[in-house]
Amino acid sequence: TAGWGNAGGGITYYVMPAVFDSLVHRSGLAPDKAWRVAYIVPFIIIVVVALGMLLTCDDTPTGKWSDRAMPMVGGSSDSSIRGEIDTPSSVSVAKDINNIDEKRPQVISDIESQSDGTTYLDLAKSEFIVPPTTKEVIHVVISPQTFSLFVVYACSFGTELAVNSILGSYYEKNFPHLGQTEAGEWAAMFGLLNVVFRPMGGIVSDLIFNRTQSVWAKKIWLIFLGVAAGAHLIAIGVLNPKTEAT
Repeated sequence: TAGWGNAGGGITYYVMPAVFDSLVHRSGLAPDKAWRVAYIVPFIIIVVVALGMLLTCDDTPTGKWSDRAMPMVGGSSDSSIRGEIDTPSSVSVAKDINNIDEKRPQVISDIESQSDGTTYLDLAKSEFIVPPTTKEVIHVVISPQTFSLFVVYACSFGTELAVNSILGSYYEKNFPHLGQTEAGEWAAMFGLLNVVFRPMGGIVSDLIFNRTQSVWAKKIWLIFLGVAAGAHLIAIGVLNPKTEAT
């Protein structure tokens, strides 16, 4: 499903101008009122999806989110005996994980194929999450791993949101003959590319790792794509092309 969520940015550029045009040309609303009324459509969609998730989805595979720190003994959460158990600090566990050699292939057992029939859900029911202390939370927030992840998302998803928010206006300003609706359709292509290129990014990354057996090879590939995309955006901003061919 990678990419389908991000493609919503492209679908929006198709749907919202169409709703606006319908309100103006068919319902007779003035443009200054039509754009306000058009927001009823995403409001309804968001509320319906939110209520659907609230009423039909579990907080976690093992039950309520508020009970995540309570270990369960037995079958279900309704008939389980709960209690507090002393466990190693999450920070110490994180340090152990950081010491794992990325270049060395790790042997991971397939939980689903264990002979005793134990599944991931069964194991999850016997586990619990220790509520982190303030010190542990701060340690995670300021860690290099968290900062690296923040930078990657800021340069990828953050940039995508920024471009999505302005792309329709950019096309309409630089290509006035397109009009609002057609400019939105052109801008929609940027968001809809996620359907193809988001999964493709994962496939290429897996192929690189399978060939090199190095996580660093994947990191270098990701950095290259980020730098190339940034250079491309800067070039467009500097040149500010006004021909559709570019």
